[in-house]
Amino acid sequence: MTKHFQYLPMSLRVLYTMVLLVFGVGYLFAMINIYVSDAGKDGDPALSEKDLMITYGGNPEGTKLETSLRGPMQDMLPAEKRQVIFDWLHAGAKQDEFEAKINPIIQEHCIACHNPEANPHLTDLRSYEGVAKVAAKDEGMSLATLVRVSHIHLFGIAFIFYIVGQIYSHAWVRPVWFKCTVIAAPFVVVFTDVGSWYLTKFWAQFAWVVIGSGAIMGLSFAIMWLTSMYQLWFYKLPAELVQREGDLRERVRG
Repeated sequence: MTKHFQYLPMSLRVLYTMVLLVFGVGYLFAMINIYVSDAGKDGDPALSEKDLMITYGGNPEGTKLETSLRGPMQDMLPAEKRQVIFDWLHAGAKQDEFEAKINPIIQEHCIACHNPEANPHLTDLRSYEGVAKVAAKDEGMSLATLVRVSHIHLFGIAFIFYIVGQIYSHAWVRPVWFKCTVIAAPFVVVFTDVGSWYLTKFWAQFAWVVIGSGAIMGLSFAIMWLTSMYQLWFYKLPAELVQREGDLRERVRG
C-alpha cells in the first residue's frame, strides 16, 4: 500500500514539492513555446487548428518563407518589408528581382542568424539558392524532422509523467478507477498525439486529434499537479482512515 503524503518524511515531501514546481514551470513554458512556434501561420495571430495543419501537413496556399514570416518570424521584419517579400513570392519568386528587392531586406534583417557561422541548423539565406529552398511550396515538417521530434517527445513525456504519476500515487483519491485513469491517460494519448503528426500530412483534419490529445495530457498533468501539491501540505486524511492506518501498524508490530 502506497503511503499518503502525511506519512512521508519531511525531506521527501520537500523533494516532491520542488520537483512539481520545476515540472509545473517547465510545462507552462512548453505551452508558451507551442504558441510562439505555431501561432499565426494562417495569418491569424491566435493559435488555431489550421496553424497545426500547416505545421505538420504544410500549406498548399503558401511557401515555407511566407508561413514563417506570418508565424514565428513575423516580428523580425516590419510589416511593409514582409509585404514586399510576400508580393515577390506570389509573383513567382523570380531570381532577376531577388537582388534588387529581396536581398537588401534579408541582408539587413536575416543574415545575422541565417548563416552557417551563426547557426548551422538554420537555412542559409546568403544567396538566392538558399532563399529558393524556403520559397518553395510549404509541405510542413519533413519525415526526418518528425522522426527526430517524435523520439524526443515520447521519451520526454514518459519521463515527466512517470515522475509526476509516482508522486500523485501517494494522494488519497477516490474512486480508484479515476485515479488510475488520470495516471494512465497521458501514456495512452501520447501515441495518438505523435501518430497524428504524421497522419495530418495525409488528412489535415487529424490536427484536431493533436489538439485533443494535448488537451487530455494537459488536463491529466493539472489534476495530478494540483492534487499532489494540495495534499502534500494542506490536506488531512479522514479520521477513520488515520485510525485504520494506526490499527494496521499495530497488527504489523504485533
